[in-house]
Amino acid sequence: MNKKLIIDFGNTLQKLAVFDGKNLLLKELFQDLKPDTLINFIEKNGPFQGIILSSVSNHPLALEKILSRSGKFILLNSQTPIPIKNLYQTPESLGKDRIAAVTGAWSLFPGHNILAIDAGTCITYDILTKNCEYLGGGISPGIRMRFTAMHTFTGKLPLIEPDDFDGLIGRSTRESLLSGVYNGVTAEIREHIRLYHDKFDELTVIITGGDHQFLHNKLKINIFAVPDLVLLGLNEIFDYNDHAS
Repeated sequence: MNKKLIIDFGNTLQKLAVFDGKNLLLKELFQDLKPDTLINFIEKNGPFQGIILSSVSNHPLALEKILSRSGKFILLNSQTPIPIKNLYQTPESLGKDRIAAVTGAWSLFPGHNILAIDAGTCITYDILTKNCEYLGGGISPGIRMRFTAMHTFTGKLPLIEPDDFDGLIGRSTRESLLSGVYNGVTAEIREHIRLYHDKFDELTVIITGGDHQFLHNKLKINIFAVPDLVLLGLNEIFDYNDHAS
């Protein structure tokens, strides 16, 4: 077995995944990953041929020390070689999750124009051309961020949790908030997809992220739902560096 440990530190959750080649064997999610928890995970599921860590939030430096002695270790940054051409003008400020997502999309649909939508804390839109060129995209607030913003920046709107609501007309403040956020987000995503379709022929659209299944069900359009797109991309980036060394 050729096992690798793939770690994705997101804004809300941390994911630990074990791959054998291109096969995802195991995935665990954490809200506050501690060094002792990481050590236990490595002892239980290792040894690992290699490890890659992608972080878009602050993570304890102790984790890097643990990982560096547990196998070949790659800390993803703007200098890490990747199998696609990055044309972003400020690569040092590009979210690691965004470049991992488009790398994962490329591994699934090589030779396609691809729009990768990551619906998490923020909603990101990233375009990869059929010539394997990453151009950039857009960032907007995610579902929970919109609820939080309306509560934070007004005097009386309550902070509500996402809940089932399929209507257009809210008949209470709670339903009105749900309607505004849900219909606003789905309209935004549909329009982004339409604009990218106008610009890129034969466009393949992929949605991922914590809210991907919820939005995929509401959008009711022909797009691919890939829950582990970022992990797939990180695995591809590790393999690309491992083969080059």
